[in-house]
Amino acid sequence: MLLLNSCSTRYLSSIYAPLDTTVDYANTSNWAVHPDNIPEQLNFISLDESTLAVDVFFVHPTILTSKKDGTWNGDINNPDYREEVLNTTIKYQSSAWYGVGRLFAPFYRDAHIRSFQNKFKPIGGDAALESAYQDVKAAFQHYLENYNDGRPILIASHSQGTLHAGRLLKDFFDEKPLQNQLIAAYLVGIGIKKDPFTSISLMTSPSETGGFVSWNTYKRNKLPNDYETWYKGRIVSNPITWDNQKSSIYAEHKGVLYSDLKVYPNSMKIEVIDGMIWSRTPKVPKRILFSLVKDYHFADINLFWEDIRQNSKLRIQEYLKKS
Repeated sequence: MLLLNSCSTRYLSSIYAPLDTTVDYANTSNWAVHPDNIPEQLNFISLDESTLAVDVFFVHPTILTSKKDGTWNGDINNPDYREEVLNTTIKYQSSAWYGVGRLFAPFYRDAHIRSFQNKFKPIGGDAALESAYQDVKAAFQHYLENYNDGRPILIASHSQGTLHAGRLLKDFFDEKPLQNQLIAAYLVGIGIKKDPFTSISLMTSPSETGGFVSWNTYKRNKLPNDYETWYKGRIVSNPITWDNQKSSIYAEHKGVLYSDLKVYPNSMKIEVIDGMIWSRTPKVPKRILFSLVKDYHFADINLFWEDIRQNSKLRIQEYLKKS
């Protein structure tokens, strides 16, 4: 093991060793969410998935973040790893689309967060991210071959998951026949450069279909240290109005999904700036905790949970009308 410094942060690291196994996605236990394997973390939403006309494929964000963890990729056979996926991103993020369509969310061997830093890229970071994508790609391929049956598809993702979801769109949809089945892509939590695809466009109206939306959330009048590198000049959508409006008021906000699993409407007031969203402190219980936080990245989805849910339903309705 090596101890390396990066951006004033010390990470335990190791020499990268290629993954020598593949994930069997025919086994539904290797899916965090699958129509035949719904986790209890989604029980707060009651529905009958058999009546749903479309599918949602969700790719979760980075789970491997500990500075003391020198591994490069997550171990999806580790029960603690699985529980963290289920109790965080599945419960508070993927749930925005549960009941919007049949939900598919694979466990995959995500790359450690240090993989994104330049110092670590050549010694294992790039390889770890590639390995993670190959899992996501294999899961999506298995889904297409065994479950899709020509159904319309909505892609959703956050952070590292968005990096992989963007590649899925390029590999499977962009200027390819499957693009006709794309309802929309919600590519959240990572800065996306302008015009990332050849024929999949940024959506700038609430009912538009066939394109994508993207945003990153930060506290008003604050900027991250890596703003110039990761955010400035990047695409940003308004996840409340879903158009080109540069701000929104509390009354327009549909609802935050909070830690008590209750939805709190009229809680967010935002401003769209270059490459990101500025938010006032959300009006939720114990909001003092939010007032102490500058980076709302962890809540990019659940801050706009009901907005996303309703907007997804609208885009699905519009897609089905045209098909």
